[in-house]
Amino acid sequence: MPQVGLFIPCYVDQLYPNVAMATLKILERFGCEVDFPAAQTCCGQPMANTGCVDDAVPLARKFVSIFQKYEYIVCPSGSCTAMIRQHYGELLHDDPGYAIVRPKTFELCEFLTDVLKIKSIEGRFPHRVGLHNSCHGLRELRLGSSSEMMVEKFNKAGQLLAGLEGIELVNLKRPDECCGFGGTFAVAEEAVSCMMGLDRIHDHEQAGAEVLTAGDMSCLMHMSGLIYRQKSPLRVMHIAEILQSAMGIE
Repeated sequence: MPQVGLFIPCYVDQLYPNVAMATLKILERFGCEVDFPAAQTCCGQPMANTGCVDDAVPLARKFVSIFQKYEYIVCPSGSCTAMIRQHYGELLHDDPGYAIVRPKTFELCEFLTDVLKIKSIEGRFPHRVGLHNSCHGLRELRLGSSSEMMVEKFNKAGQLLAGLEGIELVNLKRPDECCGFGGTFAVAEEAVSCMMGLDRIHDHEQAGAEVLTAGDMSCLMHMSGLIYRQKSPLRVMHIAEILQSAMGIE
């Protein structure tokens, strides 16, 4: 039985706890022994992204001290996972604890496909779904093939969704374009961020999506606000919520 330390991003913990619970239930359904260490805090990404690198270091050290005891670390966020795997080295340098933590930290879909070797999931979700590929997951974790690369096309989240009965993954014109959130970018460059988000939403709408999904609730949070203001019928669901619903997990 895989032993998993569940890392929940701070915005998910505070604003979207249902995503955290969906992640927990999915992992348990696939036979994982899951622990949620209550002492966990923010991964430090907001500080690092705004140039306050020194302020991110204590958070990185705290993460390592809390999670290094687990066999695996799983997070329902590509951006937070990328912060840990790709950028903690710049903060912690030769920290031996980080050398232990880095290779066993996974984004949820990545963990399901690469560690648990799940090729498809039995379940039913009879809706037209648009999959938003978040920048960190796509570019830093390589959870899918980006359009500019001449490689065989793949997408780990898409693979899991495609196996569900009744689902139709719609074809987007720009499948790996940024939604414009970018953390503090959405605050510092509000107008640009909103225009990028509206463009992203329009791509899903023109493709006929009923549900917009992603592996990052931060991207979905940004777009859901714009969808609400536009009074669009498009629904927003994290991929963990779709999988939980499709599998009939209460």
